[in-house]
Amino acid sequence: MIVWLNGAFSAGKTSAARELTDLIPGSTLYDPEVTGGTLEHLLPKKRLSEVGDFQELPIWRRLVVDTAAAMLADLGGTLVVPMTLLRQDYRDEIFGGLAARRIPVRHVLLSPDETILRQRIAGREEFADDPEHSARRRQWALDHIAPYRTALSWLEKDAHTIDTSALTPRRTAEHVAEAVRTGAAGACDIVQTPEPTGETLAAGVLLFDEQDRVLLVDPTYKPGWEFPGGVVEAGEAPARAGMREVAEEIGIELDRVPALLVVDWEPPVPPAFGGLRLLFDGGTLDSGSERLLLPCSELREARFVSESEAAELLPPVRFNRLQWALRARERSTVLNLEAGVPVG
Repeated sequence: MIVWLNGAFSAGKTSAARELTDLIPGSTLYDPEVTGGTLEHLLPKKRLSEVGDFQELPIWRRLVVDTAAAMLADLGGTLVVPMTLLRQDYRDEIFGGLAARRIPVRHVLLSPDETILRQRIAGREEFADDPEHSARRRQWALDHIAPYRTALSWLEKDAHTIDTSALTPRRTAEHVAEAVRTGAAGACDIVQTPEPTGETLAAGVLLFDEQDRVLLVDPTYKPGWEFPGGVVEAGEAPARAGMREVAEEIGIELDRVPALLVVDWEPPVPPAFGGLRLLFDGGTLDSGSERLLLPCSELREARFVSESEAAELLPPVRFNRLQWALRARERSTVLNLEAGVPVG
């Protein structure tokens, strides 16, 4: 299990985390900032100059998941992780990766009053021998108050919130331990899709409205928008797998087997294994599309979008696949792609 302490910079996460390891038997502290600091020594300076914060590095987000999983596999017990996550897509990626490894996450938000928060930032003296560095860190923390305030709209819904305005680190840790013990800070309601160990076969279904816009969904367990669908299970027909996923994700029971539009071979790009990706034509939903069952634990949102709008939401590989599927639908044909390029 992981207890993830979130909150603004200077909210007291690290000091509370140290106290919490005394209160939860068999627990270990893991600070992902250590991983970020290591990357400063491993990555080329040019790559580091391209981002303003190590959280923007995909390798950092992957390493956080891999490191946490490795520590739990070796040590067992509970991992206490003090780390600010203000971007919901980063939370999705990291927590989704942990869920794929069957690691439950208890998400706790430490939320002092903003006046208290500013006082704590003003009083920070992390680098006594380098006042200029301390000043830069204080200003950096102040600059992140506004993004934190914006993130509260989803953080307070996602995490168990504790007002730490009048709490010492020890009392904060006691509140967190009690919330974990009683279940008040429950495991995140996020899909637990096992990570593939080899190439996979996945089936997506394109559903359209009466304006010929395509339905996209926003999963909670990975970054980026997607098509309804998922991995085909052993012994399952791909088209039927697509129908099953549509019913599970958005509550629509398709009344006919969808027609195949695109077969795309996705090459392995470590750490992903790649495999075959199929897109089917699920047809046009009538004005009763309000039947969509959202949100559920797997999906945060669903919306019908035009092709140009899809370009803004989908990762490039998925958008390229969508474009070819739409062309195949217009021509009433099936296209065979390899790495997104038609062949044959």
